[in-house]
Amino acid sequence: MSTATETARHPLDPSSLTRERRDREFAELAEGGVVDLLVIGGGVTGTGVALDAASRGLSVALIEASDLASGTSRWSSKLVHGGLRYLASGDLALAHESAVERGTLMVHTAPHLVRALPMLMPLLPGISTGRAAAARGALVAADGLRALARTPRSVLPGPRHLGTVETRALVPALRGDGLRGSLLGWDGQLVDDARLVVALARTAAAHGARILTRVRAEELSADGAIVTDLLATGDRPHGGPAGGPAGGAARIGGRALLRSRAVINATGVWADTLADGVELRPSRGSHLVVAGAAFGLPRAGITIPVPGEHNRYVIVLPQADGLVYVGLTDEAVDHVEDVPTPTAAEVDFLLQAASSVLTTPLGRDDVLGTYAGLRPLLAGADGPTADLSRRHAVLTSPSGVITVVGGKLTTYRRMAQDALDTAVAARDLRAGRCRTRRLPLVGAAPRAELDRLDAPARLVARYGTEAAAVLAEARAVGDPRLLAPVADGVEVTGAELLFAIRHEAAFGIDDLLDRRTRLGLVPAGRAAAEPAARAISARFATAPLRA
Repeated sequence: MSTATETARHPLDPSSLTRERRDREFAELAEGGVVDLLVIGGGVTGTGVALDAASRGLSVALIEASDLASGTSRWSSKLVHGGLRYLASGDLALAHESAVERGTLMVHTAPHLVRALPMLMPLLPGISTGRAAAARGALVAADGLRALARTPRSVLPGPRHLGTVETRALVPALRGDGLRGSLLGWDGQLVDDARLVVALARTAAAHGARILTRVRAEELSADGAIVTDLLATGDRPHGGPAGGPAGGAARIGGRALLRSRAVINATGVWADTLADGVELRPSRGSHLVVAGAAFGLPRAGITIPVPGEHNRYVIVLPQADGLVYVGLTDEAVDHVEDVPTPTAAEVDFLLQAASSVLTTPLGRDDVLGTYAGLRPLLAGADGPTADLSRRHAVLTSPSGVITVVGGKLTTYRRMAQDALDTAVAARDLRAGRCRTRRLPLVGAAPRAELDRLDAPARLVARYGTEAAAVLAEARAVGDPRLLAPVADGVEVTGAELLFAIRHEAAFGIDDLLDRRTRLGLVPAGRAAAEPAARAISARFATAPLRA
């Protein structure tokens, strides 16, 4: 079957993000269209703003210089947490906000992407009875916040003390000497942070938002932005000054003026490069990727208090694919990188912390991969970045550009709502009420319905109700190789790459391997899968995909 015939099978799905749709919608704006809201940034906050605005009846365009979730939003711990840390620091309001937003994701908007994760604090000799008592009290208080947030106990069970046998059954590689059992709490775990962003973007598109990746903002004003279409230029900006015509939409090569009635800057750690009056103090959070066998194939996460620190922990997070993530550092950075990397000191710190609770210590040979993300923290008092507030802020620059910064992945929805409320009031936009507290994302369904789907559990966890469609679209091509893993030792199939190309705005090999799937977290697995990814993209993409 020819590629043209295969492409013709593409369903007319209003949530599908295709190259054709992207080019058409960009051209409409570049040739004079005006939208109510222009959102800059395709991470979790920007896509959250786009969905909120589109679902309130506003016309919306979102531009992103790279790919969806190409920045901080893909480098998280993949947790949707209820604010236990903020309880310990006395910030009850932020802890409550986190618990509410966690419940929203787990019950209403993305139950297919978020599961309950048991977390153990092993009571080893280094944990004094006083610290254990304080931790137990914090877990009880956190469960109270769960109740206030109206998250059912059937979704998040209550905390309890486990004996030594139960503890080691959940994490077999734990040290047994001096172990007094553990404290068990529960939190939310994302199957994939980048998939949450893609789901937000596609849901916004289904409500009419224009999602335009590979479009870089050069200058912002309250009435729009001068941008460069990087797909049109091959990532070579048009020569000459960054400015452009003051009136009407004009397009010169890949450069255009996109006009809007309001602009929201949601570019995270890059926000201060596009808007005045924004002062950030980014910090780096680094993780290790380790084979689950090093922890005895754990069925629960581990919380490890950092010695000498009152409110700092290292966490060990088992993943559905058999890997384990170990994090999290909190180091101030002076330079913002597109792809930050952990330092050798951070790797050693995380290895030492994880080894402190294991029978067999971890070594560098156990590290299959590493990753790091930058937190867009608001500048505050001098001192460790771990002490800076995780609250978000909505700021308006003298030019009228609205910027939303700070916060964290769990509270993206509230951040988006606050930013949009500010824009609606400041620019007198005619918007309906916020609907995102109860608006299901693409693929979402109640847990009971998800459990009844006739599709592999791994696909249901990543695509929800669309899991069967991922397989059906591949079967329609008539090539059984698409239903098989793309390489030995990985679970990702060609069907998932095909779906990403046809529906999820995957315009490059990096999009496929590093964001629509997470093969890039283990370099060896990524290298093994790349030939198949290139072959599938060459066969099915309507335009050549670029790395």
